[in-house]
Amino acid sequence: MRDDTFRHRAKKSLGQNFLIDGNVSRRIVDAIAPGPGDTIIEIGPGQGALTGLLSESAASRLMAIELDETLADRLTDLFPRIEVVRADALDFPWESLDVAGPYKIIGNLPYNVASKLIWDIVSKTRNLERAVFMVQHEVAMRLTAEPGCKAYGGLTAWVRNFADTRYLFKVPPTVFRPRPKVDSAVVAFTPRPAGERPASPEALARLIKMLFQMRRKQLSTILKPLWTLEIDSWFDQQSISPSARPETLTPGQFRALSALIREK
Repeated sequence: MRDDTFRHRAKKSLGQNFLIDGNVSRRIVDAIAPGPGDTIIEIGPGQGALTGLLSESAASRLMAIELDETLADRLTDLFPRIEVVRADALDFPWESLDVAGPYKIIGNLPYNVASKLIWDIVSKTRNLERAVFMVQHEVAMRLTAEPGCKAYGGLTAWVRNFADTRYLFKVPPTVFRPRPKVDSAVVAFTPRPAGERPASPEALARLIKMLFQMRRKQLSTILKPLWTLEIDSWFDQQSISPSARPETLTPGQFRALSALIREK
């Protein structure tokens, strides 16, 4: 059920750009593949472009996290079976979802908070089955970049230690109101098995921050205060030149190196 006469003034402070294209909405919802027994959480439902389709699906439980009170009220009226949580997704306790069993997360994320949200969600959730997010195209390229390319950075190395990412499709500005100045893209996330996740996320985060703050410098230069014979041996075993730059390390190598440094 939709009310096409409803017009809500987008709030720049909340990064609101409302999706108004039904075909794009359907493609995003199809990507999350709602099925019987599914619990699906939507971030920033806005005017309900995805919410309406989700409410018509076979998913058993639906939750929407919305900070805008006016939009939250409207969603509650339009979609009675959806649990609307009035909160800032940046402050949401993602760990609390794991007590309720497996779930999926979907959302058209505001450009200004998308990277931080994804950083938290992939690392703080344990029972996440799948996530599908629309983000700024530049961020989508970073999330799906391979080592050695310009788009590969700290966000890539972090996220890919917790989830595999897949670029699904590009979205033009014309399908939004108001229109953003850049393209968007939809990315799918499949969580990695528990045994392949970092044993110490804190150590990994420290290493990523350290290396990418000085990404133009050689690894041996950045790591000089921490360098040991053991680290030197690890570089040799991995066939990595100490003169290489941070973006040449794979996500797995970031994880292994962070564990080695943590043990010092």
